Amino acid sequence: MDKSRQLLEETSLERTSRGDSNFSSVERSLPHAMGAPFSIPLLDRASSWLGLHNPLAHPLDPATEEVWLLDNTAYRPVHFYPHAEQPWQAEYVVAYFKKNIGKDVSDAVANIADKIGLGNKGEDRAQGEKTISERLQLFVATIAPARTVDVRLPGLGTKRLGPGGRSAVSEQIVTNLSSQPDGASISIEAIPAETTPHGHGTTHFAAPEGWLVISDIDDSIKVTLTPSPIGILRSTFLSTPTPIPGMPALYTHLNALLSPTWIYLSASPYNLYPFLHPFLLTHYPPGTTLLRDASWQDLGGFLASLTQGTEAYKTSRIKHLHGMLPKRKVICVGDSTQSDPEAYGDMYRVFGGGWIKRIFIRKVTGVEGMDDAGEKNQGERFERAFRGVPRGVWNVFEEPGELYGEVEGLRGV
Repeated sequence: MDKSRQLLEETSLERTSRGDSNFSSVERSLPHAMGAPFSIPLLDRASSWLGLHNPLAHPLDPATEEVWLLDNTAYRPVHFYPHAEQPWQAEYVVAYFKKNIGKDVSDAVANIADKIGLGNKGEDRAQGEKTISERLQLFVATIAPARTVDVRLPGLGTKRLGPGGRSAVSEQIVTNLSSQPDGASISIEAIPAETTPHGHGTTHFAAPEGWLVISDIDDSIKVTLTPSPIGILRSTFLSTPTPIPGMPALYTHLNALLSPTWIYLSASPYNLYPFLHPFLLTHYPPGTTLLRDASWQDLGGFLASLTQGTEAYKTSRIKHLHGMLPKRKVICVGDSTQSDPEAYGDMYRVFGGGWIKRIFIRKVTGVEGMDDAGEKNQGERFERAFRGVPRGVWNVFEEPGELYGEVEGLRGV
């Protein structure tokens, strides 16, 4: 995603929140250009502007390059006039990188360790720096634009995906997938398999009708401390990924009750997919994770991705989901740290109650920037965000246990 566009899409609430927490100051002090952009051949950089239509692209080199195959959701296109059932299709997303095994990130490690308050020496410092170094590798991998990869899809055989564009990410629709029942899944396997260090991808099948949960990740179901730049750095690079207490049990109950399709929508960049994906598989129902089309090789860009232009990004993604699954009944889950209330309110006003049935917003308290005196947790903020949305549709909660009654009531909707 273009940084200038991200800045232009920043809302007044996002601007105020970033200013109050000194995000810009912290971003400027973080390491930049941690990858090796000048190692990308000039022809690849120039031709990558052509995206999927790049005639100069070529297959990745398994010896020096790798791919991340992201999970996705297959669907049958819906026509609003009588029409025969359409074949399954899905958008396949691939991120292409050069291998950077063992890249020295010691300066960046020390920078982050000092910012998040690690001690100056001792075993805790050494172990902390080791964890930071391992997670930083996701940000120092140099992107590999203008590459393609062959994958094996059940029922279709071998299919070529790509090439990746400017950010070395390709997104393309593949049609006529093998017929599967609603809720089924198939593996996406690269050829050769060793080019995917984080394993195969998964395609989840969602029939036109049923339930759909669109869930934010950061501070909705995972502790991220988004209001604080230091909190984000600590939760991302040092802390063990931790679910919000009570949310795994709530989602397990929701999954058993309604058997929905699950979409996890985050403003995190693709760099964090190998970090977030195992966490979600461990604690929450299987589903597709949608991340921002940006492979930041500087940490300031990573912080901005999570906090700038997020409302516009999420509404754009939700509109795309409506185009895929317009007949589904939707539950939106988010939190008060960023722009989830505004984004979900906007989407209800666009699509109405025929599509969005419930909106649940977690009121985040007890972290920097989220006290009751602040704007983000004020009732006026929620009333403004949900202007025109029936009061029975949206619910602001602090404890997941508050929602079980409402969830049970959805059984007959």
